[in-house]
Amino acid sequence: MKPVLPRSRTLPSRIHHGAVEERHDIRHYLQVEVQPKVSESEAINPQSNYSKCFDDDGRLKRTGTFWTSASHIITAVIGSGVLSLAWAIAQLGWVAGPTVLLLFAFVNLYTSNLLAMCYRTGNPITGQRNYTYMDAVKANLGGRKVMMCGLVQYLNLFGVAIGYTIASSVSMMAIKRSNCYHRSGGRDPCHMSSNGYMITFGIMEVIFSQIPDFNQVWWLSIVAAIMSFTYSSVGLGLGIGKVAGNGSFKGSLLGISIGTVTKSGTVTSTQKMWRSMQALGAIAFAYSYSLVLIEIQDTIRSPPAEHKTMKKATVFSIAITTVFYLLCGCFGYAAFGDLAPGNLLTGFGFYNPYWLLDIANVAIVVHLVGAFQVFCQPLFAFVEKWSAQRWPNSDFVTAEYEIPIPFYGVYQLNLFRLVWRTIFVIITTLISMLLPFFNDVVGILGAFGFWPLTVYFPVEMYISQQKIRKWSSKWVGLQMLSVSCLFVSIAAAVGSVAGVVLDLQTYKPFKTSY
Repeated sequence: MKPVLPRSRTLPSRIHHGAVEERHDIRHYLQVEVQPKVSESEAINPQSNYSKCFDDDGRLKRTGTFWTSASHIITAVIGSGVLSLAWAIAQLGWVAGPTVLLLFAFVNLYTSNLLAMCYRTGNPITGQRNYTYMDAVKANLGGRKVMMCGLVQYLNLFGVAIGYTIASSVSMMAIKRSNCYHRSGGRDPCHMSSNGYMITFGIMEVIFSQIPDFNQVWWLSIVAAIMSFTYSSVGLGLGIGKVAGNGSFKGSLLGISIGTVTKSGTVTSTQKMWRSMQALGAIAFAYSYSLVLIEIQDTIRSPPAEHKTMKKATVFSIAITTVFYLLCGCFGYAAFGDLAPGNLLTGFGFYNPYWLLDIANVAIVVHLVGAFQVFCQPLFAFVEKWSAQRWPNSDFVTAEYEIPIPFYGVYQLNLFRLVWRTIFVIITTLISMLLPFFNDVVGILGAFGFWPLTVYFPVEMYISQQKIRKWSSKWVGLQMLSVSCLFVSIAAAVGSVAGVVLDLQTYKPFKTSY
């Protein structure tokens, strides 16, 4: 194996006097925070030391487009959260359910546009690039807010990995159970443990996690986006079919009724309040993607300016996902009423039509394999960049080796990346096996990440960058939006924690079966 220069976004190349700097001074090579300042004239007339292969910051030319950005967003947004929307609307009812969903869509669209303006510090066309969400917070806000942002963002990414592992195991088991039920003619209840399926998903993620950086998972995002539309369409189609079979719409204006008997027991007035709050967290989770927006924007080529492409991709993606969410959530509620399941596809029975449900569940698993990478690549990059700066002279951390792979080409193997990412996947898999509460995990993640990452930091960065005067009408409006969303997050967190407490009363670690 021949050690070569790192080529990933985590350890970017530098260009000096028309040549890529060799590994003579690894300390200087790894100073990824130092970027050349680009004036407007330099942006129009690039200096000779930059070629058509490199961007204004000395990194390899970005190749992302409107369509790749939209696919990244759709992959991140339309995740397993769509399957819980029928349950969420069932808790809120026909009036509040769709209204809350539309409000979350509007808030996400508005704050995502604010965040897109913060990709470059100062001038949105020629300003210094921020490669990650935390870089943007550091450039615009600084101080302790950077540490707070990093803690919230990376804990949320870690939690999403756990949630996706749980969701994928449920879908894999649904495929196995439907085929088992079909073969036995309905005589075998086909109970099974989720542990083996979580381990299977973990093995797949260990392999895909070796993809070096975000810019190289574009194809996985496109495949995952197609899969998300596949299973959402199946859920929607089955919901419409069930409504047609019922001959009427189920549900009520105010949501699940007190006294309704569910799998968790009889719904009391207190439980209805908790469930309504948890529904807010489920809807917030269904729209959570702001935490990877900057990383997605960092893949976009220019011109046109990155924020212009990103705004168009955001409008398109959120519009598409909102229509899907309304259709899936509302038809799911109309089909099942107060008894709408936490996972929409499980409500149709796992045997009729079993082949269609198998297709939908395969699509879910494929989608979650890709979505896991979209969410975890920023966390991988952060740890690897920090480690490279901490131990710049360690070949274990910084060196990459050429490994020829048939039908692929040359793979750049980094030993630290191999070990660290494998350990990360093992830990998330073990936690998923320990606490396999999908709905509760979804609610907590939505509540924990919605206000700080989707609202607070984008609003504060935009105020700082645009130098909006304190107590002006725009400043007051932005602060009112932020405070309102804070109360929503607190309510969602309280409801979701109450759900976990109820589940723990009948739970045995590592022995969950379906």
